[in-house]
Amino acid sequence: MKEQALSSGIAIVFGAMLLAGCQSPSSTANKSAASSTAVSTNAQSASIASTGEKTKPVPKRYSYTPKPYPVDDRGFSPVDKSLAKAYAREDMVADDSEGSLNPYVLKVISGYPLDGTYSYHCAWGPWEYDIYNGVTQDLWFKGMVVAKAYPDGSRCSYCCGFTFEVFIRAMKLRNIQKGLDPDDFNGMTFNDLFNALQLWYIEGKGDSEERAISSYGLGHAITNFEDVKAGDFVSYSTTPPGGHSVIFLNWLRDENNKIVGFKYFSSNLSGTHGVGYGTTHFSDYNRNGHGVLRNSLHIGHVGAINDYAKFDRSKIPERNAYAPTQPTRIIYVPAPSSAATASAAK
Repeated sequence: MKEQALSSGIAIVFGAMLLAGCQSPSSTANKSAASSTAVSTNAQSASIASTGEKTKPVPKRYSYTPKPYPVDDRGFSPVDKSLAKAYAREDMVADDSEGSLNPYVLKVISGYPLDGTYSYHCAWGPWEYDIYNGVTQDLWFKGMVVAKAYPDGSRCSYCCGFTFEVFIRAMKLRNIQKGLDPDDFNGMTFNDLFNALQLWYIEGKGDSEERAISSYGLGHAITNFEDVKAGDFVSYSTTPPGGHSVIFLNWLRDENNKIVGFKYFSSNLSGTHGVGYGTTHFSDYNRNGHGVLRNSLHIGHVGAINDYAKFDRSKIPERNAYAPTQPTRIIYVPAPSSAATASAAK
């Protein structure tokens, strides 16, 4: 929530969170550190100076400074504020001819700032699944948090976390504009959605966003490139070895109208930046052979609500890469305005 002075009681809880927390010393979003961390770092620096030995930087999860999540006095993040009228049904999204989720996906991504304030962060060693799921803010489903934002208030994300966040926001937005329960995703339970998250994050063989979408009857896979629409969800592999999760926007074509790449919206733009627009080309188009492997694309399309299909949980792999844990959060009440303070003093 919005940063402000804390009472001594909350400060004690805040310090207790730090002892169990994490952070990257190189992160520009975490320039401040608690005194205990500073003492440890200073002692480590002194040790390096005396011995001449180099040590690895402390992973972010072990050294981050917990911070209040930056929102306005209504509890809105910049994206919440940008999309508020759409969720209030004051700005209605026009359906496409199919009634698919795509127009709602495009509406949601239009709400994200492109100024770098929504940064990128992903940790491989150690993993951070217990405290962070690559989303810019906590995502709620049926009264519980299905995906956790980083607890330092930095609004960071990584690619599959960000595309999952857009998917959740778009699903809820469409339901709200149709007058439906925001959390009715084809009858999915909380555990269904958390399992879909793990399929989406490719935690097992054959997993992808497309698998998560089709397994729970929300849509289908697309194999014909000419059928892909702006707002579909795509994951792919590259050479040199790598991969990405993105929201498709349009194809890039050569002078012969051959598809040679595509434009997308995602996190991890240019490797280090946050959310934004990017382009990529297939490896068979680039002279050095680097790029997207054409046959690696997994494309998921979420169709119309009326086209949802029944799903059989017994036929969907139950992933257990990590367990759902609810985040520990401190609720910060926004600071009262000077006018309200003066009125209360009378």
